[in-house]
Amino acid sequence: MEKEYIIRGVAGIMIIVGVVLAYLVSILWLLLPLFVGINLLQSSFTKFCPLDLILKKKK
Repeated sequence: MEKEYIIRGVAGIMIIVGVVLAYLVSILWLLLPLFVGINLLQSSFTKFCPLDLILKKKK
């Protein structure tokens, strides 16, 4: 599987988990999807993604 699909999948899961936890546990869990969104935005400009580095180390 290509790295881009893995990164998008992990980001989507993290956003869904953050929203569900915010609904069920505490509104502060919305910081998780906020962080994921900010990271996706900055990676589109800088081409730097922490998950990309992790996936490179696994190979």
